[in-house]
Amino acid sequence: MEGIVVSHIRSSSPGYRQVWDLREEILRIPIGLSLKNEDLSGDWEDDIFIAKHNDQIIACLMLHPIGKKQVQFRQMAVCNEWQGKGVGKLLVVSAEKFCFDKGCRKIILHARKVAVGFYEKLGYSISGNEFVEVGMAHYMMEKHMPA
Repeated sequence: MEGIVVSHIRSSSPGYRQVWDLREEILRIPIGLSLKNEDLSGDWEDDIFIAKHNDQIIACLMLHPIGKKQVQFRQMAVCNEWQGKGVGKLLVVSAEKFCFDKGCRKIILHARKVAVGFYEKLGYSISGNEFVEVGMAHYMMEKHMPA
């Protein structure tokens, strides 16, 4: 995608504040919650993939390690004006390559019910019953990386 740069940061990076703001705006405020009330200590373990346009972070995806061969994708957020334009797919594909290159064999995630179709198109499958997280319906999904 022209003008979009995908990169990898950590929570100690200067861009983390923009990531926090984006997660708050897209994932929490619309459902009446705030990251201010959550334990974000796990963010320090995560690799964070970001998509930037004109030096502004327009999308993010947190990668939380679970052992040596499994990662959980979490807190994916794309600015409203960039949704449906392929930015989310670009971010997921980039993060998957990063995970595969590090020896990861399985990626799991908790998909909001409205996002299941997006992840299915990228090769993820539902691996459990519907459950409620942050007051919304979610599904556990997973994707196995090639051996």
